[in-house]
Amino acid sequence: MAAAPKLTYDAIRNDIEQRRFKPVYLLMGEEAYFIDALTELFQETVLTETEKDFNLLTFYGVDSDTNTIISAARRFPMMAEYQLIIVKEAQQLDNLELLEHYMKNPMLSTLLVINYKHGTVDRRKAWVKQIDKAGVVFESKKLYDNQIPPFITTYFRDKGIGIDEKSSRMLADYVGNDISKLIPQLQKLEVSLPEGTDRVTSGLIEKNVGISKDYNTFELQNAIIRKDVITANRIVEYFGKNPKDNPIMATLAVLFNYFSNLLECYWLPRKDEATIMAALNLRSNYFVRDYLTGLRNYNANKVMEIISDLRTFDARAKGIDNVSVSQGDLLRELVYRIMH
Repeated sequence: MAAAPKLTYDAIRNDIEQRRFKPVYLLMGEEAYFIDALTELFQETVLTETEKDFNLLTFYGVDSDTNTIISAARRFPMMAEYQLIIVKEAQQLDNLELLEHYMKNPMLSTLLVINYKHGTVDRRKAWVKQIDKAGVVFESKKLYDNQIPPFITTYFRDKGIGIDEKSSRMLADYVGNDISKLIPQLQKLEVSLPEGTDRVTSGLIEKNVGISKDYNTFELQNAIIRKDVITANRIVEYFGKNPKDNPIMATLAVLFNYFSNLLECYWLPRKDEATIMAALNLRSNYFVRDYLTGLRNYNANKVMEIISDLRTFDARAKGIDNVSVSQGDLLRELVYRIMH
């Protein structure tokens, strides 16, 4: 039997919601959010509250053993179609290879969900191959920076809430790609929506998250892309007066990501929206405009100089060859060099 195709988080979630279950799921990887979200969905979907009394079992790797889990998985459910067994912190469980024999003939009335966080299991191991044949092996990877705005949009859309692309980018630039820090901010915005409102705006973000809708890294990057010196300098001055809320390292990371992507655009055979979207793995043409504008305003040699400057100022911001220059002065010098 051929191994099952690798499923995405959205595909697995959809199957759970449609009650299209597999007998075993190995959820592993560095990003705990997606593992926890799928596990919670199993708990909400598979069993009714009454059925959970006898058919929901939770094991923890630190104080469980594999043989006990296998024995539990071989039992039949009580007055229910399924029993749900959740193994948490499976990375602390010994002798996981013992699962191989069970996986060759798993109980179809048991849903065995294995959480293996903070790392992955070698897919070449026999027991993992057996799970891949009988069920689902899902690797929960950290999101790249450019995947965070679409994640934010999807998060709110699933809750019937809209958000414009500028606002999602503001949040992404402010929080970064750490989902554990991002989710609390999204939840804060969700509960802060005025009654009768179903859209997150930059004003709501400014009020509840603390990001200025006019003075943020997103707006600074836009000003630099457009070569709007006055706006860029105004934002730099604001950052200099509020360094705690606008750390230079976060700004450098955003600018480095943009100019690295812009440099890649110069080597594309075509420089139209579709080609740039595909090359940079962008999900919306909203951000393509930034690169088209950048291509007009900066040549390839200048972009290479900017990337070099960004590396230099990153080192200086960390104290290398710099003992007294403030973050604000460093950023002011850097932006001047970029735009001149």
